[in-house]
Amino acid sequence: MGKEKRSQETWEKMIAYIEGKLTWKDPTFVIIDIGGIGYEIKISLGTFTAIKDLERCKLHTYLHVKEDSHTLFGFFEPIEKKIFLSLISITGVGPSTGLMVLSSLSANELQEAIIHGDVSTIQSVKGIGAKTAQRIVLELKDKMAKENLGDNYAIIQQKSYNTVKNEALSALMTLGYNKGMATKTIDGILKNSKEEISLEELIRLALKTA
Repeated sequence: MGKEKRSQETWEKMIAYIEGKLTWKDPTFVIIDIGGIGYEIKISLGTFTAIKDLERCKLHTYLHVKEDSHTLFGFFEPIEKKIFLSLISITGVGPSTGLMVLSSLSANELQEAIIHGDVSTIQSVKGIGAKTAQRIVLELKDKMAKENLGDNYAIIQQKSYNTVKNEALSALMTLGYNKGMATKTIDGILKNSKEEISLEELIRLALKTA
């Protein structure tokens, strides 16, 4: 039994990431082509949002091995994979459930809920009962606080923020707006926005304001 478990763990760690051409994109899975071989990889909604406009991408993967199947799970950001692995280390939380959690809550929202003992937020995820939600908080609270995953996620969010800002600025300049005025307008909108704003919404508001 011990030898079988070690063999399974070896398989699960064998494929750290997959990088190649996206030949199929779906909110629940993608197919990445590498040298004529298509790898089907299950993903979260967060990862789908990050890659939906890409032609190629690199996903950090986890290979789940069962007697009757080998299933790849992929994540655009390493932190999402790290949290996923923490989730499935808990009794009663399998890979599909872990993916459901990360599709319902962002990595940051989940970490905040765990650190602050917000069981109700975790329990709001389909398939997560009260006992499982409590177990997730109990077993991961100290670990997540110590690893300070929030700081890492904040860096990721900042990169996303800067990307949206730069793309919006480029779009406004293409439409003929002065760079200085466009920058001032975008900065003002972002400063007053209480929630995360999409590129499309930012451009739309800027056109109304500038």
